[in-house]
Amino acid sequence: MYSFQQASPAARKPQQPDQRSFQRVTVNLSGRLMLASHDEYDCTVLDMSPGDASFTCSARPRMGERIIAYVDHLGRIEGTVALLTDSGFAIQLNATDRKREKLAAQLTWIANKHELGLPEDRRHDRLTPRNTRTDLMLDDGRRYPCRIIDLSLSGAAVDIDVRPALGTPVQLGNMKGRVVRHFQEGVAIEFSSVQSREALTAFL
Repeated sequence: MYSFQQASPAARKPQQPDQRSFQRVTVNLSGRLMLASHDEYDCTVLDMSPGDASFTCSARPRMGERIIAYVDHLGRIEGTVALLTDSGFAIQLNATDRKREKLAAQLTWIANKHELGLPEDRRHDRLTPRNTRTDLMLDDGRRYPCRIIDLSLSGAAVDIDVRPALGTPVQLGNMKGRVVRHFQEGVAIEFSSVQSREALTAFL
């Protein structure tokens, strides 16, 4: 299971661009990027960590050029070109610590999605909500503040300090489900039934 912990200091050598501070994971996510010239291109992120990303794309940027990309399920990312390849390039991400934490959680969700029992045909795509703050309620009435990382008609990933046991019944907003996985930032919830899009509108 991926957790995206930083590599130990001994393993990091910032002066060598091919040394990675974070574990990468294969993602294969579609998106669209913009070069410094404002030219736009379709692209695919092949693998990624909270610190860098590898693209396949017809664009041929220069080393050090600033790239802004909008990637499915991740949203906006930006960085500078650190490596050129025959089929694309890699960028070092420019992001705050908070943004890296969010990316780590999103990538963890993507990397481990098979453990959540979500449909493999992606009928229930994950969405990044605009209204992320809510409470997670347990059966005994206890409430814990949490932040929704993303959600779908089938489940949600939430950033939360507590870790209810796997299988614990919970309620997120008006949606009931159970805890199916723990990860570094919080827990993944599988809803008791497939939700309607109307049920998610409070968060979107």
